[in-house]
Amino acid sequence: MAQEHDPSAEETGEETLSAADSPQLSEVDALREELGESKQRLLRTHADLENFRKRASRELENERRYAAIPLLRDLLPVADDIQRAIAAAEESEGESGLLEGFRLVAQQLDSVLKKHHCTEIPAAGEAFDPNLHEAISYLPSPDHEPNTVMQVTSKGYRLHDRVVRPSQVVVAAAMPQVDS
Repeated sequence: MAQEHDPSAEETGEETLSAADSPQLSEVDALREELGESKQRLLRTHADLENFRKRASRELENERRYAAIPLLRDLLPVADDIQRAIAAAEESEGESGLLEGFRLVAQQLDSVLKKHHCTEIPAAGEAFDPNLHEAISYLPSPDHEPNTVMQVTSKGYRLHDRVVRPSQVVVAAAMPQVDS
């Protein structure tokens, strides 16, 4: 089949297309569209992979950062017992060498906890915070503002920013109103 010759097309640089060239062009357009879609899928897949890598890295870092929590939960009652032994020895005035030994052990344990980013949660005199404190009792007190920690019965600890064990506390309640 012969192509039609258009002299005006030569001047503009355009060629006249015959009906036979039309299917080839539509096939080329379809391939271009498919290539564009494939490029978009590739970009999305690459972005998804990068997001996965970042998320996995964050999760691994958190896992490493907080891996010691079970050990700390088991170790903190031992620290409590050491403090109780020190308090009992101070009251009995018996073996001052034993008392001094327990104090040294307590200091060493505190320094090990701090070295591993396990710190005591401040509680005495602080405003009660249910995220950090566990109220075991509410007592009316004329000396403390309501909702203030009056007494700490068991120290709380956190690892980095995560609570390992909340402080067990006695919280001041508002004084009851006395009717005259």
